[in-house]
Amino acid sequence: MYRKLIYLVSFVLVLGLVGSASAALPQGWQSQDIGTTGGSADESGGTWTISGDGADVWGSSDAFHYAYVPLSGDGMIIARVVDNGTGSNTWSKGGVMIRETLDANSKHMIMALTGGDGSGIAFQGRFQDTGASSSSLHGTISAAPPYWVKLEREGNTITGYHSADGVDWEEFTGGADNAGGTISNPIDIDMAADAYIGIFVTSHAAGEVRTYTFDNVGTELPKAAMGADPADGAIHADTWANLSWAPGATAVSHDVYFGENFDDVSDGTESTFQGNQAETYFIVGFPGMPYPEGLVPGTTYYWRVDELEADGTTKYEGKVWSFMIPPKTAYYPDPADAAESVDPDVTLSWTAGFGAKLHYVYFGDNFDDVNNAAGGLPLGTATYDPGPLELAKTYYWRVDEFDIVETHKGDVWSFTTQGAVGNPNPANGAVDIKQTQIITFSPSIFAASHQVYFGADKNAVKNADTGSPEYKGTRDLGSESYDPGILEWDTTYYWRIDEVNDASPDSPWPGILWSFTTANFLIVDDFESYNDLDPGDPESNRIFNAWIDGYDDPTNGSLVGYETPPFAEQTIVHSGNQSMPLYYDNSVGYSEATLTLTYPRDWTENGVTTLTIWFRGDSANAAESLYVALNGNAIVTNDNPDAAQIGEWTEWNIDLQAFGINLANVNAIALGLGNKNNPVAGGSGTMYFDDIRLYPPTPGP
Repeated sequence: MYRKLIYLVSFVLVLGLVGSASAALPQGWQSQDIGTTGGSADESGGTWTISGDGADVWGSSDAFHYAYVPLSGDGMIIARVVDNGTGSNTWSKGGVMIRETLDANSKHMIMALTGGDGSGIAFQGRFQDTGASSSSLHGTISAAPPYWVKLEREGNTITGYHSADGVDWEEFTGGADNAGGTISNPIDIDMAADAYIGIFVTSHAAGEVRTYTFDNVGTELPKAAMGADPADGAIHADTWANLSWAPGATAVSHDVYFGENFDDVSDGTESTFQGNQAETYFIVGFPGMPYPEGLVPGTTYYWRVDELEADGTTKYEGKVWSFMIPPKTAYYPDPADAAESVDPDVTLSWTAGFGAKLHYVYFGDNFDDVNNAAGGLPLGTATYDPGPLELAKTYYWRVDEFDIVETHKGDVWSFTTQGAVGNPNPANGAVDIKQTQIITFSPSIFAASHQVYFGADKNAVKNADTGSPEYKGTRDLGSESYDPGILEWDTTYYWRIDEVNDASPDSPWPGILWSFTTANFLIVDDFESYNDLDPGDPESNRIFNAWIDGYDDPTNGSLVGYETPPFAEQTIVHSGNQSMPLYYDNSVGYSEATLTLTYPRDWTENGVTTLTIWFRGDSANAAESLYVALNGNAIVTNDNPDAAQIGEWTEWNIDLQAFGINLANVNAIALGLGNKNNPVAGGSGTMYFDDIRLYPPTPGP
């Protein structure tokens, strides 16, 4: 058992506010039925009465009554269950909950007292996916009212606690029902930062209301503003908005920033500062308010609220939120622009432009014809059936929107049906691509070969033929790749693959125009190119065949990758789809893995000055020094001796001059733990590495 006295202090403050509230619920709290009807919530003098109907909080969908406040980031809730009421089902539940959304199938975790089953207490939730099944810990520890429960969220980790007296707390344990995945306490759950925290009741008997009583309800909430409305990233279909938010726990006033530029709002420039106010709402786009002529369709707006305490100087800076006024043109096409493998029986749909009343659709297999078309027939709905389409073909379509006043011409979208050239690598629109990227694609089912077009001029590549400089030759089946050589930094390239089959009079069939943008830094390794193919396959690129570990070296305690596919880590990643797991066992003295470089080897290119490595450890790891070595023995060690125990992605920036070598010829990089030059027996653990990059100096203002 242990005591968290810091919480006891915060509870006194929160409970003082809750107990003095004269409304049905304290300020900032709301309640509603989720997945059912007939529930209610009331608070008086610090006593909470929650009545809930519903089949259960379990399975893939829930039914209960919920009293809650918004939560942004870390938070905690505590409550004493005074009475669990009466009813027909002993699996009724009441307690504390952290929930991602107010939908019935939302991710969530609860710490609850039951009507008697499960030994009267359970830690459970839906933590894998929205709409997935639930899992539970229960049956080992017995409890009955009055009894205390608590949930705490730190980052992506939620922990359930229980206590007989509200002073001595224990993490809850119990027998596992893993219907929705293996449950543990604490549990890691990929939940949005903006969520809800509160108390709930379900009768576990549809049509029957059961009433629980709680007291000592306390929360520890962030001090920054939260609960943005419109929600961050929302589409707001009006030209004015009433912005509102839930105040930070200690805020008495609010500095509001609003504008059309993210950086300006983030920096709090004078043009975006709208003033300090006591109210937790702010109106824009209305006469007499900021943007009096209205918000502009197609524009994204950014806003931020900083919370000030009573002293007028203690401030908690808020995150930058955004919302978009929908454009007057059609948007969000389905299939998405440049979609692949589309069913030939597809029905096209889109989101209507702001204020649109009629829609004019143009469709065909030639970009210019669709782009230049006019005089189409109007449609009253935002759908269009083009009829049965051909396999392995590229189609283009455009939607013009009429809003009674004028017609707004739409963009030309495209898609390919099943069997066409596809799977572009890099993906269409990808950014931060390495300068040595080899492009690949999957072949068409009808093609005998493919023509490759590539260049930095969008229109030139789109319009190129075999006589153009953008034409890079023909690739036979089985050779679906092209190496463009070393590419420029921070440049957008375009490419197109045409299908060729001389047996067809329609050959060649022009492909979709794809693009990617190279990085404005050098990529040493992003771990995205490694695969699980057998060593005999010419395309095989297993991660442990590139990063050489201690598998065949008894003096080196490292092992790269996993024993079975996938060999690279595909869940714990900093960016992209993969990272490198490295197991270390320093009982032999030290552990390191080495990558022999082909490019980049000149670490002075474009004036790069900084090596950046992203790493992540675990609190259970042995504390071993983390180091990077160039060319064998040019070593720099991380300043934090406990770096291996940091359980979140951490950026390590290293001045290249610290290595003291000729940076124009770097032939190898090693990542290691321990002391390579003076090995000492130590412990073990697992590290993850990602996004090893070289950056030039940041440009000045």
